[in-house]
Amino acid sequence: MMANARYLAGLAVLAALALSWPGPSAMAQNTSVERANALQVTIREPGDGPVSESMTLPLGQAAVIHLPVDAADVMVANPDIADAVVRTPTRAVLLGQGVGRTNVFFFDSDGALILDLSVRVERDMDGLSEALERFVPEGRIIAESMNANIVLSGSVPSASAADTALQVARRWAEDPEQVISFLSIEGRDQVMLRVRIVEMQRTLVRQLGINLSANLNTASPTVNRIDTDNAFGLAGRALGGLMAQADLLNALGPDTRLGASFAALERVGLVRTLAEPNLSAISGESANFLAGGEFPVPVGRDRDGNITIEYKPFGVGLGFTPVVLSEGRISLRISTEVSELSNQGSITLGGSTQTDADGNVTGGVPALTIPSLTVNRAETTVELPSGGSLVIAGLIKEETRQAMDGVPGVERLPVLGALFRSRDFANSETELVIIVTPYLVDPSDPDALASPGEGFEPASTAANLFLGRVNRVYAAPGAQVEGQGWTGPVGFSVE
Repeated sequence: MMANARYLAGLAVLAALALSWPGPSAMAQNTSVERANALQVTIREPGDGPVSESMTLPLGQAAVIHLPVDAADVMVANPDIADAVVRTPTRAVLLGQGVGRTNVFFFDSDGALILDLSVRVERDMDGLSEALERFVPEGRIIAESMNANIVLSGSVPSASAADTALQVARRWAEDPEQVISFLSIEGRDQVMLRVRIVEMQRTLVRQLGINLSANLNTASPTVNRIDTDNAFGLAGRALGGLMAQADLLNALGPDTRLGASFAALERVGLVRTLAEPNLSAISGESANFLAGGEFPVPVGRDRDGNITIEYKPFGVGLGFTPVVLSEGRISLRISTEVSELSNQGSITLGGSTQTDADGNVTGGVPALTIPSLTVNRAETTVELPSGGSLVIAGLIKEETRQAMDGVPGVERLPVLGALFRSRDFANSETELVIIVTPYLVDPSDPDALASPGEGFEPASTAANLFLGRVNRVYAAPGAQVEGQGWTGPVGFSVE
């Protein structure tokens, strides 16, 4: 009886434990909840919280940060930009070490975030602004820092002031390419440049003497030739001459000829070249001018073997860049040139011919002659006032050539030696001057400007046919007409 009671009590305890034990689904649900609670993460962007602050720190300077509670840990996202030093539990010092942005986090002893500080380190623009105000006092310049770059904005009175501001900012930056200029120039001036290129050439050629020639044929087939023609190849005409034929001097050989001619020539030449290009440009901008043409020059061959051509310019060229300085002075970077085609120094590329079986020419490629250029060029930088002139280049060149040909031994004889020699003399004198004159100019009324074609009227058919006129003449015969004749310093003396 007692044993049955104990058995029943044990069954009751087991039943109660079975009812209180959770099933498999309940155990799995509890495990998922605990794991989910452990994996919950809160992500907050820097500067997006109740303890977020931002500040700008000049490069190379420091700032003191006061914390509301004691800090136990500090972390800097990029130590190359900023560094944090904790002096006391509630005070830290930030140092700007590089240009850029970074974050600094302060934590307490429990790991809680005290301060999320966004720091931007930039160059000290106050020092640059003071320097710009000192070197360009007339300008209104704003200097700003953008990442690692320096940006200049505002206005300056002239291009030279803008260049000065740019040079100062480049000295402030680590790399000159990091300076960006958006400066505008107030009232930009226009400059017209007048260039006069004057060249005078005088030549004198004299040729005087006896030109001898002889063909002496002996019994052998060898021909011995004596020739004393002029060395320069001048176009002097023979004034008189003698010719001994073979029948007069038959003793020397069956085909012997002796000849003598007297040549005399004097030639004087004078060449005047004047080029006067004018060109206008805004201060600080470049301008180019060319009046002439282009000639082809072979430079190579393509894949198919065809000759490739490049065109080279020639003529009157002018290029300049003006910069208006203070007090009306103008700085000019000038490049001027006068060139013309010339046969001196030219090269000829040989051609080819095609013949048939009988030797007749049926085709071929003609020879190609490439001309050279005679060039007068000057490049320089000068500074002038408006309306002032300056000779930027000049050349005086004198060249003398003499040659004497004669019969050896006989030409040295007194008096009679002159009959056996020929003398050539050539003298060349060249004078070149390049004058520049800049002007500060303003636009004019169209009616105040005249063109070269104004007032031109072609002659009638009757006037052209019977009077030889190419344009109409309005003035009476013999009347004084203004504008005719040379003006200015012109002329050249000839001996």
